[in-house]
Amino acid sequence: MIGKRTRRHGLVLILAATAALTSACGSVEAEDVPGVFHSDETGASITLGADSTFTATGVAPDDVSGSGGADPVDFSGTWEFVNDFVYLTVDDGGLGKLAGVQLYPDGVDEVEFRADPDGPPSLEFTRVATP
Repeated sequence: MIGKRTRRHGLVLILAATAALTSACGSVEAEDVPGVFHSDETGASITLGADSTFTATGVAPDDVSGSGGADPVDFSGTWEFVNDFVYLTVDDGGLGKLAGVQLYPDGVDEVEFRADPDGPPSLEFTRVATP
């Protein structure tokens, strides 16, 4: 009897932890996305406007796609929230032939580029207070 109770208690803990992780991951909505984000590591910034436009300044193409160089560039365009990432359609700037990139929210106050979508963040940004 004790074995069944222990297993049941363990299952309840696992389910509770899974629910907590799932709710944390799904907590970003499209209305949470607009804002100004800054990278303390590189000084780069991204502004995601409420009108679905964006500007990125001082971002190295290597951090965005894993290629293109380490020299910082500026680029701009429009953004769209797609399930669990922000798709940036690049209309103008220094990313060359790259027309679109993905930006991943990490909660409501952080976003990150991943040069490899399955890998760790290649550049992280934190939301900053706007005047």
